[in-house]
Amino acid sequence: QVQLVEYGGGLVQAGDSLTLSCTASEPDYNMGWFRQAPGKERVFVAAIARSGISTNYAYWVKGRFTISKDSAKNTVYLQMNSLKPEDTAVYYCAAKRAPFFGDYADKVAYDDWGQGTQVTVSS
Repeated sequence: QVQLVEYGGGLVQAGDSLTLSCTASEPDYNMGWFRQAPGKERVFVAAIARSGISTNYAYWVKGRFTISKDSAKNTVYLQMNSLKPEDTAVYYCAAKRAPFFGDYADKVAYDDWGQGTQVTVSS
């Protein structure tokens, strides 16, 4: 089981930027970011293949977020720009052991999860 630790959440104003980090205890996983707002289901935000070459985003990201990785640090980042109040949620990173990347948006495909980090965007 890979251990995942997220960093970088906080309270920001609408229009601000924030970068989340997720460090894994082991390398070479497909990684994803999900978020869960109060009273709502956990939903897909972005994913990056273990190679770092393929990335995918939820349609509503619309160019505002960028996922990247630093393989030397076993760390995945989520750069979030132009934040909106509706982006307020707990953000989770997740690791997927299987090499298949086609199910990147399916939370049940991920094996291990971080503890989550709160992002609050004020208007």
